[in-house]
Amino acid sequence: MNSTDKKVSIEAAGGDNRRPCTIDRVEQALAVIEGRWKLLILHHLLIRSPRRFSDLERAIPAVTQKMLIQQLRALEADGVVRRIVYPEVPPHVEYTLTPAGIALEPALNALHDWAASKHFAPS
Repeated sequence: MNSTDKKVSIEAAGGDNRRPCTIDRVEQALAVIEGRWKLLILHHLLIRSPRRFSDLERAIPAVTQKMLIQQLRALEADGVVRRIVYPEVPPHVEYTLTPAGIALEPALNALHDWAASKHFAPS
């Protein structure tokens, strides 16, 4: 068994039940959501979906257009975000979460609760 196959036990939320968790699964999940902007994009799509590109730009003013495009493409490639193109002039594109993206909501809520418990000042 190599180091990525090593199993650790994690406590299930709110209970004493432990379940095996391999680090490779954690690494796979982190590969999908890693990046400066992906969690913020997911957060805004969980709040309201679908959203147009310009809505996301306004919601996350610090992200550059190039980076937002890259992060949305990566999330789309990983099956977390769906890009819907409407054949209109001018082009109309919306982004929405897939079922896999919606399934990340408990993880984002857990991150929020963890940050709140650490008394981080809201930005």
